[in-house]
Amino acid sequence: MRDLDPPSADPTGERQHWMSVLALASRDELERGWSDLATRPAYRRLRGPEVGLVMVRARAGGTGTRFNLGEMTVTRCSVELEDGTTGHAYAGGRDRRHAELSAVFDALLQHDGGGDLRRTLVEPLAHAQQTRRQAAVARAAASRVEFFTMVRGED
Repeated sequence: MRDLDPPSADPTGERQHWMSVLALASRDELERGWSDLATRPAYRRLRGPEVGLVMVRARAGGTGTRFNLGEMTVTRCSVELEDGTTGHAYAGGRDRRHAELSAVFDALLQHDGGGDLRRTLVEPLAHAQQTRRQAAVARAAASRVEFFTMVRGED
């Protein structure tokens, strides 16, 4: 299970964190964040949003040789704010609006690490995602079956 707490002193790690949170958020959650903004920034699309495919790769046994598992639909988008800050996003599926909002939020969060936006948008989304993940783990654990072998005592 991935840890959704942001890295403390690594700006690249912080950006990876919020981009991951934005990608995993629902469109409705992003729309609420957009409507909660005091002033909505002007931006222009640099690329997309475009729908395409990416190859998902895996490793045999989690550590072995890589193999192509299959293709996944993703939507990507790049935007530029009026001040020249560029935001990028990839989101699983075909939701163009989700990718566009994620790219705009990525650009906004790059200003001084996002400050208020991180506190009002990213942290609540990360907390909600962690709560959903823990609930899924608890549901799976409730159905866990443990097998054991009893020794018969015969030689």
